[in-house]
Amino acid sequence: MRTKIIAVNALIVAVMGLLSFLLVRSSLTAAGGNNAATAQGAVNGAAGWLELDGLRAERWLSSFANDTATLDAISKATPAARGDAATKRCDDVVSQAKNASIFEHDVPTFVALVDTSGKIVGRNSSNMNRGDDIGSMHSGLKATLATGQPGSDVWYEHDRYLASYVGIRDAEGKIAAALVIGRPLDDALSLISQETAGRPLVLVAPKGDTFEVVAHSAQTSPLLDDSVGKGAKDTLKTALSHQQPDVVRDGDVLVAVSPLPGFEGGKRALLAAEAPASLIQDPTGVALVPIVGAVGIGIVLVLVAGWLLGNYITRPIDMLEEGLLAILNGQADKRFELDHAELGGLAFRIDQLLNQLMGVEEDTTDEEGRVSRAPSAASAATFTDSLEVDDKRMQQSAEGAVDPDVARRLALEPKGQYYTRIYKEYITAKKAIGEATDHISEQAFAARIQSMEQDASQKYGRPVRYQVHARNKEVVLLAVPL
Repeated sequence: MRTKIIAVNALIVAVMGLLSFLLVRSSLTAAGGNNAATAQGAVNGAAGWLELDGLRAERWLSSFANDTATLDAISKATPAARGDAATKRCDDVVSQAKNASIFEHDVPTFVALVDTSGKIVGRNSSNMNRGDDIGSMHSGLKATLATGQPGSDVWYEHDRYLASYVGIRDAEGKIAAALVIGRPLDDALSLISQETAGRPLVLVAPKGDTFEVVAHSAQTSPLLDDSVGKGAKDTLKTALSHQQPDVVRDGDVLVAVSPLPGFEGGKRALLAAEAPASLIQDPTGVALVPIVGAVGIGIVLVLVAGWLLGNYITRPIDMLEEGLLAILNGQADKRFELDHAELGGLAFRIDQLLNQLMGVEEDTTDEEGRVSRAPSAASAATFTDSLEVDDKRMQQSAEGAVDPDVARRLALEPKGQYYTRIYKEYITAKKAIGEATDHISEQAFAARIQSMEQDASQKYGRPVRYQVHARNKEVVLLAVPL
């Protein structure tokens, strides 16, 4: 019995544990397996932030386009004077950029004044690069010199900057030059990575038949660099040619790419970020450990509970079996005294059956030898026995002289009043000597008195009524012939 209880419950716990494991693992796989949308959202957000940085820089630069000091710098008579004035003006721009909130963590390191031919007139902190033709290298800057529209771009072919530029107009409203600022592209990607999803970011550009990483955030990822260079080649080509974001899986890594349509150079480069293919790398391990622990604890509890429950059931059954075996072996007086909530009643019925089969009268006495009766029967018997004793004493006492006044008074008393009075006197007398009276009802008392009066009337040949007398610690009823 005990083993069966433990086995059945342990099997139930094990089945429920296995079912829980399968359901939890399935839920974890479903919840953590679709991380493509998360990866794409991260890189799209970073691309948008990068373009927003360029627009903010353009707006900040526009305040210098209408500044006469800028136009004066490129209006000097000699190239040397123009170069020196341009350098000084560029240094002033850098100084003001250090105090600008938009450049709090990414101050421009390259500031230059460029003439309408695209050549550098002067740059900050150095006499170098004067005369360099950067307009021919960057189509976006060339377009600004032609139209006067501000723009931003990612420069990676020669210098790696997040560049922004605005046109400078002369007094007649014609484009006279352009003011250019550049922030290191790696630093810009690092800042954007911190401000967005915190994932490693890289800027990739085509190189021959494949792609290469031309800039990356401070938080690097060898897996991302490797995936961009090899596994994601076809996806990068498609995304670049169609200017649409895309996601490709390379082993356990998702590579999400996004074009930069707001940049002229963005049409030739893509921003990429990586994400794990699954948010939960090992759903089986995550689900298995806690569920196995819970199943183990459950089985231990089943063992303890099964052992206790088995003992509670099997011990009384073993007692019944041993007792019946003793009866079969000739111990006819063997009976069961089993105090058990579930099997105690069965043991009592077995005792009754044995008594009937063996013709033995059932012992209804208690431990002190008193007959055990139902409460109502016991109360009625006690009341009847008391009145029978009192009746005998009444008959003996009736042989003496009867006071005529008492007889006359009893005869004149109405029946209802008489029975109520004698009942109360009887109860009061019983209580006075310490006897219980809860079992004596007035109706039963009156019926018994009436029966006794009929018997006594036949004996004496005339009506009889009773008086209550208490003597010698006893209460008796004395018959009074009327």
